[in-house]
Formats: sequence, structure tokens, C-alpha cells
Amino acid sequence: MTLQEQRTQAVAELIGRVRAIETQDGVTRASLERIKSELIALASRTELFPRAHFANIPARLGTIFHLAEDADGRFALYGSAGMPGKAQPPHNHTTWASIAGVYGDEHNVFFERTDGGESPGEGRLNRTSELTIRRGNACAMMPEDFHTIEVTGASESLHLHLYGKTLEDLPDRIGFPSSTGGRVARFMAKPEIYCPRITPQELRTLILAEGELAILDVREEGVHARNHLFLATSAPLSHLELRIGHLAPRPSTRIVLVDDDEMLAQRAACVLRRLGYRDLHVLAGGNAAWKVAGMELYSGVHVPSKAFGEHIEHRDNTPRIAAAALKAKLDAGEDLVVLDSRPMNEYRVMNIPGALDCPGAELVYRVHQAAPRPETLVVVNCAGRTRSIIGAQSLINAGIPNKVVALKNGTMGWHLAGLELERDQTRMAAVPADGALEKAKAAAGTVSKRFGVKGISLSELKLFQGEKTRTTYLFDVRSPEEYAAGHLPGSVSAPGGQLVQATDTYCAVHGARIALVDDHGVRATMTASWLMQMGWPEIYVVDGAFSAQLEKGTGAEAELPLCPVISPRELEKSESTLVLDFGTSLQYRAGHIPGASFAIRSRLGNHAEALKERNIACTSPDGLLARYAAADLAALLGRAVHALAGGTDAWRAAGLPLEQGETHMIEPPEDVYYKPYDHKTQIEGAMQDYLLWEVALLEQIRRDPDCRFRDFPKEPQ
Repeated sequence: MTLQEQRTQAVAELIGRVRAIETQDGVTRASLERIKSELIALASRTELFPRAHFANIPARLGTIFHLAEDADGRFALYGSAGMPGKAQPPHNHTTWASIAGVYGDEHNVFFERTDGGESPGEGRLNRTSELTIRRGNACAMMPEDFHTIEVTGASESLHLHLYGKTLEDLPDRIGFPSSTGGRVARFMAKPEIYCPRITPQELRTLILAEGELAILDVREEGVHARNHLFLATSAPLSHLELRIGHLAPRPSTRIVLVDDDEMLAQRAACVLRRLGYRDLHVLAGGNAAWKVAGMELYSGVHVPSKAFGEHIEHRDNTPRIAAAALKAKLDAGEDLVVLDSRPMNEYRVMNIPGALDCPGAELVYRVHQAAPRPETLVVVNCAGRTRSIIGAQSLINAGIPNKVVALKNGTMGWHLAGLELERDQTRMAAVPADGALEKAKAAAGTVSKRFGVKGISLSELKLFQGEKTRTTYLFDVRSPEEYAAGHLPGSVSAPGGQLVQATDTYCAVHGARIALVDDHGVRATMTASWLMQMGWPEIYVVDGAFSAQLEKGTGAEAELPLCPVISPRELEKSESTLVLDFGTSLQYRAGHIPGASFAIRSRLGNHAEALKERNIACTSPDGLLARYAAADLAALLGRAVHALAGGTDAWRAAGLPLEQGETHMIEPPEDVYYKPYDHKTQIEGAMQDYLLWEVALLEQIRRDPDCRFRDFPKEPQ
């Protein structure tokens, strides 16, 4: 059991005993004495509270670290770190409280309020006792008690503070300026609460322990792409509320937050705590500390999936064909079919001449319809390497009679060879007819036997989903169009090829269960076989998934913060309004409201001074993120900020003009990762760099124990 697990268990046991005391005896001086004894016992276990986890934030006299809190905000425990000289004036809590020492000295003076409220806004205090709290002792206070604190020792201190209710919901706390009372003032209405740190070595231990763990990199995706941990999922603070429910659907999941200097991660911890997440840690020292500890950092995005493709090509010796050789075969009219394994939105940007779109998991499902003759050569391509390799190897693993090859370096390799690509095409490989469908099912059966793909019933799935100590993802691996037409309630659309290509986009909790659904089982089985090889421990195909009642649409709508909205026509007439666009920089470049400025939500605090006198409206493509940004700005500026109803999509739908280009950028375009063909200049150089990067991943993962791909025998045992 790791130290974090030991601490979590000890804290949970303490809270359980304290809850029982309060339930049995209520809140009395006598019951608080019993609670105090329990807290002393926990605080005396100093090994659970190492200084590295609770060191004071630099340039601060004190830091409050969150340790526990019930879902309803009751029974909240904190670690309060303080430097010598840290002090607070007389204040109450409006809930019961107890403080016990872990290390260092915190001197407390206790008071009772003696005035009868005869002078509104004024009060008198009478000193009743004092105690220096250190390891082995504690104090307990009723809701109406007042006290002062001061760190009096020569070194940093840490004390456990236990309250009947969370500090973040005690709006009626008051304080006085002196030990005799005086003018009443609101006390710490919005305390800054941090979460404990975890060292790089401890995080490595958690990774290797194989329990459930999510590592979230809360920097912008473009910054994440410069350097990140192998298993870190990009979850930018700017988008966290909108994405966390899918990435880590179970609030009790252990989550480690990563950034450059801990500050962004601590802000993310506050957001997650408001959403009900409790088991949170911040990587001490961020990515730099991980590197200093001798561990690997990676550039790029979707690294586990990209590295996996290189691993498969090397392990299975996946056959390939160069662009020039394929062009020669096409020119000669040879019997072949080119299947593009990317989703349609990527295929439309550019494709190999004559290719059919057939996204990854669709390949085994549709290939017998696309290439009914065994003599037909099947060529699989993507933009670069990963989906070409995985796609070709899928067909080979499925045992189709055709010769199968991957196009080396995909459409990038074709472009770099000086060959022309088609654009704006919509050709799709046909859905299999009866005979071809039976062949697809048989091929998937071959794969299922080799890799030991397990099936579960709908009733077994419900049992999994009911377990509160495990995460179960439910992914519908069919096309987005099929999903929208009807899907299993609670499932998330994750087309199989993309789920393998960008696994970290869909599931951040390593060690979680994954259940897959489709209508015929072919796509789910093929996807399962790859996820198993990637090292995911429990993968299941749901049998008979579509015998249940289905729901339509694209999924549940997010709960959005309240803010005033402005219609596109109203905004058009408001010439003095500054429009802040929170879409991606690529979306902004493609088309934005004339005069709008590109902004990044997590960095709005950097522009408070420039924005304080402006009338502001926030927008984003669908208007969802804009509402969060408007709420943030309202809190920052102390006044209402509008969001554009329906976002930029609604502006466009109203027939209003758009402006293109990077015309008004208040932040650099580092919010998202730019693919080689997203660049406006030096595209060929970007393509070459990208392809070299993919190939080099194979050598890097060999040095990294965090990468644990699995090998399976060639034949079923």
C-alpha cells in the first residue's frame, strides 16, 4: 500500500469515527473532547504527512491543504502549513472545530464573545484560555468560540484542522481586529485551499502499482505537446468542467495533476473539488521535477497510441509500400483498393486519389465488401503512420485472404514524394451486405480467439457500472452518425479507430474497465484486441447491447453556469462591445466575428486591468465554453459579462460576416497542437519532423517503465 493509500485510509477511518461520535452524542463539549482525541491519534502518525507533501507555498506565510470532505461538505479535514510569523486575528468558525499538531508550534488564544449585540457591527471579547498546539495535543471549539493562531516556533509547522463543515461554505464567519473585539468583519469568506503534493518517485510507484490512476496535464494542449509524462492526459484547465465527466467519470478516482510549476494544477484542483472530486494530488515541481528525477518526458500528443503503432510495426513486421510504388501500381491499373483509415472529416481535407474512406475499426467490418476478390491488393493509409500500421495489421490479424500493406508515411509521404492528393472527397467504403458481413464476423471471431476477447451481458455491465470503487467506461465504437441515431444510455461515442489512435482523449483513468458496444460485434472486437495489447487490463464486448431501449442524440448536455446572454443581432448592433473568442486558435483563424480577439480562458487573470473598463461579450463555437469564460470574467471584474447565445455557430447561421486570420490575438496560438498540415508555412519540414518523431518514439519507450504494452501468442492456446 502506497503512502497516499495509507493516508487516505487513515483519514477515512478518522472521519468515520468522528461522524459516529457526532451522530451518537451531537455537538457538545464532551463529544468534541472525544473528537479531539481521535484527531490527536491521526496527527501523531507523522509518517503519513511528510513535509514534501505539505510544504508551504513559496512567498506565503501559510497554506491550507485539503485532505477530506463528505460529498455534502460535512466533516472537512485540512492540513494547515505555516511559516514562523503566520497569524490570524480573533475569529469564529460557525461550525465545530478541532486542531491537532503534526509538527511545529501553533499558539492559540481562546475567547468568548461577551456583548449582547447591543451595538450593531461591534463586539467585545473576553480571553478564556490559551494553548500552544504541537504534536501530542489538540484543541476543540464550539461554533460560537473565537480564537487566534500564531506560528511561534523556529521552523515551518503543520497542523490538522477538522471542521464540521467545509471552510469553503462558511459565509457567516466573522473576525475582530484585536483581542478585546472591535468592529465586526467578514473572516476568510473565500479561503484559498490547495491539495497535497506527490513526488515524482511516489507517482512512479503509483503507476507501477497498477491501481486506478488518472494523470491530468492541465496546461493548454499546445503547451502539453512540448513535454509531458507518457501517461498524462491533456485536460486543459480552460476546458476542465466540460471534459472531466468523460475523462474520469468516478469522483473518487485518484487524480494527479501536472503542470510546470504547480500553480495551474492547484487551480485545477479547486475546480475538481467543486465538482466533487476528492482524491487529488499535485506533482511536486511539475514536469521539470519529473525530468530531474531521471524520468522520461515526451513531445507530441496521443503518445501512448503513437508509440504503440511503432511498437506493432516493429513487433509484427507489418508490410508496407512506398508512395512511389503505390503510384506506379495505380497508374498501371493493377487490382487494388486503397482504404483510408481516418474519419471522414480528415479524409475530406486530403486523400490518396481513388481511396475510399474506411475509419480504423470499420476495416475488418467493410473490407470484404470493398475488396471481394482475394486477389485484390488492400492498401491502408492515414495521414502519417499509426493508423496505417494498426489498420493494415488489423486486416492481417483477422486473416483475410488478400495481401495487405500499409502506405508508408501515409498522405504525408505521398505529398513529400511530390504526388498530388485529392481534396473535398466523400467516398466511403460500403456497409457489408449479408455475405460480406458473415465473413467479417468470422474474421472478428479469429481475432477474438487469439486475444481472448471477453464478452459480457447487459446485466453484467450494470453490475460493473454500479460498483463505486471501480471506473467502467462504456464506449460505442460505431460511427458518430450511427450513435446519434440510437445508442445505449450512458454510452459515449468513440469510433473504434479513433479510440485506439487517441486513447487518452477518451479515457484518462489507467487501470479502469472498458466496455465496448456495436451492433454486430466486429468493430468492438477489433477495438478490444488493440486496447488489450496496449495494456488496458479489463476490456469487454457487450453482447446484445442493442436489445435494450436506445436513446437518440449526441449525449447529455452539460450543466452551464448562469450568465446573461446576447443574441447575434444584438451583438452586431453593439459597436463598443469587445468580443472575446474562446474557440481554438485554429477555429479562430478559419473564421471569427469581425474584431473579435482570440483569448484563452485559464489566462484571463493576465488581462484584468486591460478589460476592467470594457463592455465584453464572450463567444466560442457552440457557446458552451463562452458561458464559463463569462462567469470567470464576471467574478474577476465584479460585474456581469455576456455570452453570445449559440456562440459563433449562431452568428454564422444568422448570415452575419466572419473575419479570417490571426487578426487580434491576446494570447499566442498554443492552446492546441498544430498538426503538420495546420501550419501555413514550411509544411514539408513540419511533415518530415513529425514522421521522424513518430519513428523515434520506439527507442524512447524502451527506456520507460511506464510503457507496458502486452504481447500475445500468434495462435490461440
